[in-house]
Amino acid sequence: MACLNSLKQDIKKLELIFPKNHERFQLVTATVDELTCKFIGRNGKKYEIHANFTETYPEVPPVWFSEGEDIHLSNIVQCLSNTSGADNYIIQQVRILVKELCKAHNLPIPADIEKLDEPIPNLLSKNGALQCSNSRSSFANENSGDSGYVNDNDDNQTIEMRNSDEDEDSDMEDEDMPIEMEEEMLSHDKNKDDGLSTEHTATLERLKQSQREGYLRGSVCGSVQATDRLMKELREVYRSDSFKRGVFDVELINDSLYEWNVKLLLVDPDSPLHNDLMLLKEKEGKDYILMNILFKENYPFEPPFIRVVHPIISGGYVLGGGAICMELLTKQGWSSAYTVEAIILQISATLVKGKARIQFNGSKVREGQYSLARAQQSFKSLVQIHEKNGWFTPPKEDG
Repeated sequence: MACLNSLKQDIKKLELIFPKNHERFQLVTATVDELTCKFIGRNGKKYEIHANFTETYPEVPPVWFSEGEDIHLSNIVQCLSNTSGADNYIIQQVRILVKELCKAHNLPIPADIEKLDEPIPNLLSKNGALQCSNSRSSFANENSGDSGYVNDNDDNQTIEMRNSDEDEDSDMEDEDMPIEMEEEMLSHDKNKDDGLSTEHTATLERLKQSQREGYLRGSVCGSVQATDRLMKELREVYRSDSFKRGVFDVELINDSLYEWNVKLLLVDPDSPLHNDLMLLKEKEGKDYILMNILFKENYPFEPPFIRVVHPIISGGYVLGGGAICMELLTKQGWSSAYTVEAIILQISATLVKGKARIQFNGSKVREGQYSLARAQQSFKSLVQIHEKNGWFTPPKEDG
């Protein structure tokens, strides 16, 4: 309760200091679950940055990630995940973020950064004083011949300003009183808007509970940053149109967020691969391509490892062992902004573009041809070759 109330107050303070029209750093949206902000660099270039608050905040810092390719931003965001103690709080996190971004872009640190140490009533009072000062100035210009009247009005306005501040403080207290009710309503509205099925909602809740128990036991797998991002990715997959339309399906191995099995159910109906899937259904009763995705604890700053498990495929940029030859799956071509859904759909398009075909018979089809060890070895060799010689970009007419 106290932590939640403190977070709400910190968010209000950030909204006062860094509004949406701030010249350098803007708080775009903020809830007790996540925060979105923008940093305005040189020549007005904008960098969007996100933070998610986990169940263990402030014992662990918020999970930050960005959608841009700026190397300085990526390094700063990664550093924010390594703080401890008082630096885990969002106020300190924003202070570090703004200072480091300004330093990286050779920009002056905004003077407003010092206001982060001031209590909210002081900030509200200063805002009100500024407004009253402006109104008094214009009023004095209009009534310059009657100084006594202006002074009386100043006293009245000062009293009104104090009353206004007290009312605003009272409003803030009123807003914070029914915290449980407010959070329940937000949670209810969020679930309603998410469009999640009962099954998927239960899955997400089960995973969240499992994480909470893991933290209490001290037996957490992976990192807080990766776990929180993967929870968000899974939720977005469940909400996506492509998932609901049956383009693909996902299953967590042993309820682990770090290993997914993905069934690619639909491909371009005009492609030979689509016809092969129809034939596969007749022969084996399976009408999908099964892929396995492994995430590391430093995700999303490193790409997942993705391989085909079944059936055996020739072409389509599928390597020996089932690894997939795509630059975006390498450290060189990866971006932390890529979503799991987008990757799956890109793989589907790449299989079709590469004229992938299912091998139904012949010497190529034998038990054990596709394995994790073989896939990792072939992918490692491929990356070494491309790091030396570069990647081939097909002509536009090839898609």
